[in-house]
Formats: sequence, structure tokens, C-alpha cells
Amino acid sequence: MSIIGTLIIGAIAGWLGGTLYKGSGLGLIGNIIVGILGSGVGYWLLSVLHISLGEGWIGAILTGAIGAIVILFLINLVSKKK
Repeated sequence: MSIIGTLIIGAIAGWLGGTLYKGSGLGLIGNIIVGILGSGVGYWLLSVLHISLGEGWIGAILTGAIGAIVILFLINLVSKKK
């Protein structure tokens, strides 16, 4: 996949993960970073669980969103404001 495609999927996955998991907003660049990292986490996590969400853009976005939710949960867990 091209770098542009990776950035687009990362941005969409990060936005979707941020929308589904209400936490602190990270902005566009933060969403792209969380989405790209979330894709790696999502692919790893789903492969350990033997789950496949399909091929193509939709599967990549959903997998990235799941990983982004996991990352956002961990970020909010670590930086919990009192």
C-alpha cells in the first residue's frame, strides 16, 4: 500500500477509534498516528484471536479502529487526570 493510502486509512481509523472511544481529543495528526499504530496493534491482536475482518480498505479501517481504541484506552489509563 502506498504511503498516501496508509495515511488515509490511519486518519480514518484514528478518527473512528476516537469517535467510538470518548477520551481526550488528539487532533488530526494525533488521529493519524494513533490510527497507523492502531493498525499494527489491531492486526496483531486479531491474529492472536484468529479473527479476520476481511481484506481491502474496509477491513483495514475496522482493524485500525479496533487497535486505535486499544491505544486510546491505554493512553487515557496512563494519563488519567485526577
